[in-house]
Amino acid sequence: MNITSYVLLDHMNEHLFYDLKETSGLTHSLSAQVARELGRRIVSGTYKPGELLEDEAALATRFAVSRSVIRDAVKVLVGKGLLEVRRGIGTRVKNRDHWGLLDDDVLAWLQSVPLNVDTLRQLMDLRLVIEPKAARWAAERGTDADLLAIEQAQLALEEDMASVEDYIVADARFHRAVLRAAGNDFLRALEGVIFSALLSSIRLTNKDPRENRASIPFHRAVTDAILKRDPDMAERCMEEHLADARRRLSEFFDT
Repeated sequence: MNITSYVLLDHMNEHLFYDLKETSGLTHSLSAQVARELGRRIVSGTYKPGELLEDEAALATRFAVSRSVIRDAVKVLVGKGLLEVRRGIGTRVKNRDHWGLLDDDVLAWLQSVPLNVDTLRQLMDLRLVIEPKAARWAAERGTDADLLAIEQAQLALEEDMASVEDYIVADARFHRAVLRAAGNDFLRALEGVIFSALLSSIRLTNKDPRENRASIPFHRAVTDAILKRDPDMAERCMEEHLADARRRLSEFFDT
């Protein structure tokens, strides 16, 4: 199979992630395409931590590219903490605790592999730390334009309940609007984590479009509290919303 065939296997949620981040991710060069495919295999566990990759010649043959393309692809993944190159040993997959887990490409690749229970739980844990405070700060610090964006995102969410894909996008944009209204550049840098968690969890908990309706009151409560500039209520409503999402995930995994 050549590299063009691999590109055709991109999953919808990976593209959605990049769309929400308003970026195209890696360039479309051959080395970037190889890096993407190898990256997916690493985050999915096809290549295990500590495992050596095939040598350059074998990888070049597999992907029908030159050895220089393979070297460039490996450099990309070394930079993201997924691989290490040791002279005389080869190219080895690094342990997960060395990965750049906040890297946009790594988060996007996680969308194109089978869902992992532990990863979902960890992403939800991080959301529970970040988003209630973001809602509080949105109520306290958000500009009128920020609050309008949240209100519009809420209305769009209610209009897009019939389609799972449209709902996922609308939901992510709602949470993005809240995060941006908090007025903290470091929080904004964590948008990718929120999108990754949303895209993964909603795939499980909202497969039936009729289920989307159940989460609308939680979103509306957050919106109303922020528009009233009630930080305590905004934080509490976001906590309740995320607790509901976590409960539904727990039921799915039967834990």
